[in-house]
Amino acid sequence: MPHTLTLRRCDAPNPQCPPLTPHLPISPLPSALTLMTHVLFHLAFPVSNILETKAFYATGLGCQIGRENAASLILNLYGHQLVAHVTHEPLKPQRGIYPRHFGLVFTSEADWSKLLDRAERNQLCFYQQSKRRFTDTPLEHRTFFLEDPFYNLLEFKVYAYPEAIFGEREFAQIGDAD
Repeated sequence: MPHTLTLRRCDAPNPQCPPLTPHLPISPLPSALTLMTHVLFHLAFPVSNILETKAFYATGLGCQIGRENAASLILNLYGHQLVAHVTHEPLKPQRGIYPRHFGLVFTSEADWSKLLDRAERNQLCFYQQSKRRFTDTPLEHRTFFLEDPFYNLLEFKVYAYPEAIFGEREFAQIGDAD
């Protein structure tokens, strides 16, 4: 049976958006495995230099380069589309990994380790070294964070128990406490 979600209208609605429907039914999503074979993730993020973007993402991480121009670059990160857009606004370092970072959840520790080795070999900037979180619990996972030249933070992790990726709802821990 679908859940019901009541949407709240903001004070100044966007005229481009259709009116909200109260009590919109929420249907369950297809399983994660089904989605991974049919749907790709897309993320656009700010950079200030296309050459540095290529050095970090293509040479450093191993992304394949797609279309590019002077203002944008499309990258293939393990089958997902990243689009780097040049901004002329100043980019500033974050004060921590929250609330904004992006990355991948690996389903194979061997694949995760290969990327970790590549990042170390290419001397990419580690924002947080590899570590194990929630040891000896169903949420146990290995993780590391990189920082690109534009202060975007990337997390790469692999869970000891795959059901923790979307499940284990009886646990409240998400990320680091600090």
